[in-house]
Amino acid sequence: MNIVEQIVLEDHAGDRIDKVLAKMNAEWSRTQAQAWIKDGHVLVNGQPTKTNYKCVVNDKIEVNIPEPEELDVVAEEMDLEIFYEDSDVLVVNKPKGMVVHPASGHVTGTLVNGLMAHCKDLSGINGVMRPGIVHRIDKDTSGLLMIAKNDMAHESLVNQLVNKTVTRKYKAVVHGNIAHDYGTIDAPIGRDPKDRQSMAVVDNGKNAVTHFHVLDKFKDFTFVECQLETGRTHQIRVHMKYIGFPLAGDPKYGPRKTIDFGGQALHAGLLGFDHPRTGEYMEFEAPLPQDFERLITILQK
Repeated sequence: MNIVEQIVLEDHAGDRIDKVLAKMNAEWSRTQAQAWIKDGHVLVNGQPTKTNYKCVVNDKIEVNIPEPEELDVVAEEMDLEIFYEDSDVLVVNKPKGMVVHPASGHVTGTLVNGLMAHCKDLSGINGVMRPGIVHRIDKDTSGLLMIAKNDMAHESLVNQLVNKTVTRKYKAVVHGNIAHDYGTIDAPIGRDPKDRQSMAVVDNGKNAVTHFHVLDKFKDFTFVECQLETGRTHQIRVHMKYIGFPLAGDPKYGPRKTIDFGGQALHAGLLGFDHPRTGEYMEFEAPLPQDFERLITILQK
């Protein structure tokens, strides 16, 4: 490992450690610094630290820069539906049934495998198994994802997510008839204490806000559009279940008796963000997949 050391001066007293690290080297981003801190590569006065640590004058910072890891992801030629691409960002429409990145049990056939064949320049901030991935959608959720092609773009897009300036709208079919045309669900989400493989609304969870409005009503179902203010794991699925209107077809959070849709009826249809380099606001919209359109047609009868 390459070791870099620095003593904190008065100019940086009171600053967060990740901010100080980003100022130590122009090539380091705060997101990269946070990853190093979480992995134990950053010591303050000889001790591991946390990302929210605020520096004190004469603190000794030691950064053990890890050797770059070889990207052990197999590139696979895929017919990806690219909505936009330049030297910084890429917007892709992920089909239902495709996993976003490799993990245990899914090392091939993922979106990342396809991206590796499509372009070689993807940001490395999220590690060797998730190059370019800024945010995710579930395997059986279709729709738009933004991909970072370099660390500058990754940092910008992550900051936009944190600052809640990214527009993310989803269309969904839920069980039951929602009485109100508009609503906001403000309920914290964390691990379900009864099932660690699932998420739930819990008192000590992370802040989570979903806005929704009704698009159409059917006999036993409602067609809604949900807009994310935050981006917690399974947020829409958990929130709609919480208010008594679980997603149709959802094998994890839906009722036992639901429609056979091959997964939750959820589509990430609209995505908007500021371009990392130009600052121009860009917005993209992906139409409903054919199977989703067929479902709506059937329910309308």
